[in-house]
Amino acid sequence: MDDVESATGGGPLAGYVVVDMSRALAGPHAGMMLGDLGARVIKVEAPEHGDDSRGWGPPFVGSAEQRMSTYYLSCNRNKESVTADLKSDEGRDFLTRLVQRADVLVENFRTGVLDRLGFGVERLHEINPKLVILSITGFGHDGPEGGRAGYDQIAQGEAGLMSITGEPGQPTKVGVPIADLLSGMYGTSGVLAALLERERTGKGRVVRTSLLASVVGVHAFQGTRWTVAGDVPEGTGNHHASIAPYGLFQAADGALQVAVGSETQWRAFAGIVGLDPDDSRFATNADRVQNRQELIGEIERTFAAASTDHWLDLLEKAGIASGKVRTLDQVYEWDQTRSQGLLIDVEHPVLGSMQLPGPPLRVDGGQPREHVAPPMLGEHDESVRAWLDESP
Repeated sequence: MDDVESATGGGPLAGYVVVDMSRALAGPHAGMMLGDLGARVIKVEAPEHGDDSRGWGPPFVGSAEQRMSTYYLSCNRNKESVTADLKSDEGRDFLTRLVQRADVLVENFRTGVLDRLGFGVERLHEINPKLVILSITGFGHDGPEGGRAGYDQIAQGEAGLMSITGEPGQPTKVGVPIADLLSGMYGTSGVLAALLERERTGKGRVVRTSLLASVVGVHAFQGTRWTVAGDVPEGTGNHHASIAPYGLFQAADGALQVAVGSETQWRAFAGIVGLDPDDSRFATNADRVQNRQELIGEIERTFAAASTDHWLDLLEKAGIASGKVRTLDQVYEWDQTRSQGLLIDVEHPVLGSMQLPGPPLRVDGGQPREHVAPPMLGEHDESVRAWLDESP
């Protein structure tokens, strides 16, 4: 850990230095999470074009000469950007100096790329034995298909997620790159554990995860349906595979969601919608799952008589989990979202004042970090190199 004066604000990881060599989303998301927690994150990018996601649009914002991809802006807050040609002697020397000062290195290259650049694991730990390395791949760094390129939707399909999402027989991807995001989150938790271990051992470890591993890691009850019961799950649309009623229902003026998670809640809910809780078709959760379509029909016939707000009010008073289906603009305008710090104001050197989705973690006490906008390509070339020159 380094006493880094130029890191902005506080947080549990204040003073730690992260070298983020990743691009696209999985690695950058991990780097951003570490930055949100207070680490100084130095993003190393190729000259001229930088991170692939800088060109992923539309939408773009800003002028034609300095346009910004909103995709890039989503996963690179609280970082500095430096450029280096790692195929050149100067670039390799620069990375070596960064690694010497770093606590963590994040990379999501295909297997073998860092080795070919002269920065394999052994070399990185020769430069800095305390370095924690986070390596994110598509399908794992080894195994019969370990060298495959990995993009989110490919992984969602290969890891089975699309087969259990959407309507039966219509494989559907999740609306965000969930495999990438999960890899970033799993990777971050591994990094934090490795840093904690380093306090005892003085040595850094390699933390590995993949898009495949991260999706399989969240199969949850759908996974054990197969591994334990031999039942192959399929999509159930907007309704829970193992609990009923639990899902999306239509009222007179739109949709609402209801989750009835216990038999006590079922009896209260049945009273609201005019059903006999002991009806043999619906008496137990297993009965309700078995007769799901019939149950949905009964509920929606009742819901059709009044507005979503009417039903949500009754459900709230009965202690039954329920909610609206909001569009993203409604989410960010919602007072509850704003009260949780999930929308932050930052100042961008080109775009000026703007708002970004904020970090999902809040840590009580201490000095919170001051959030900064995602950097321009090479914005910190001079300041980071000056810091290295001035450092012991």
